[in-house]
Amino acid sequence: MTFEPRTPPAAAATDDHVLATWLATTAGARLLEVRGEGLEGRELKDAGDRAAHELLMSLLAEHRPGDAVLSEEGKDDKARLRSSRVWIVDPLDGTREFSEVPRDDWAVHVALWQDGDLVAGAVAHPALGETFNTGQPPVVPPSSAARPRIAVSRSRPPEFVHALAEELGAELVPMGSAGVKVISVARDVTDAYVHAGGQYEWDSAAPVAVARAAGLFTSRIDGSPLEYNQDDVYLPDLIVCRPELADRIVAFVKEHGVTSAG
Repeated sequence: MTFEPRTPPAAAATDDHVLATWLATTAGARLLEVRGEGLEGRELKDAGDRAAHELLMSLLAEHRPGDAVLSEEGKDDKARLRSSRVWIVDPLDGTREFSEVPRDDWAVHVALWQDGDLVAGAVAHPALGETFNTGQPPVVPPSSAARPRIAVSRSRPPEFVHALAEELGAELVPMGSAGVKVISVARDVTDAYVHAGGQYEWDSAAPVAVARAAGLFTSRIDGSPLEYNQDDVYLPDLIVCRPELADRIVAFVKEHGVTSAG
């Protein structure tokens, strides 16, 4: 069956929050369809990356033709550096988890950078049937845990974060994609995500936009601001956490430094 994206809400014509939400949700629906086509392993990963990227590029060209796009799966057109509006997208964040049916810890990221900062974003969790966005930010409840919880990679538990967890009296919660980890803080699944093991702008732009809109603390690992639409799109580290944990996490990093984190 050929996927036919539905018509966006009328408000998407002028509201970037609505458009980002619709784009992420629609790409997520396409990925669920790809997941049901019987592919496995590398074939499924490649098919998912390609299908979501092509769909997002087509829809952005149709609905925001004057804007630049930076996609993990596309060629980086440096013309974006002269544009006042740049969509930063990760068509499939957590490709490994996507290929391991029925895992649900993978996502679609769609963010808009405008005139120096992120202004809109959405993170779709297709397997959960949810899209978290800046137009209607998640309401972060008080922590339900007796001690802090830190989201970490399920395959590369880092020594640095183990040391941080010991300092905070925290427990580690393994999970997949970067977007899932960031949004886990907004969902009260965790209380912090601390990463210093290497990422790119598309890994964090949309999740950070949503986290900020939800009132969470976001920064580089040293506490400095996260900056997007840079010439070099490598953005290797970040902190996303409940505001009450921020000072302790940044202070720990400044005192001890990092070797690796995930």
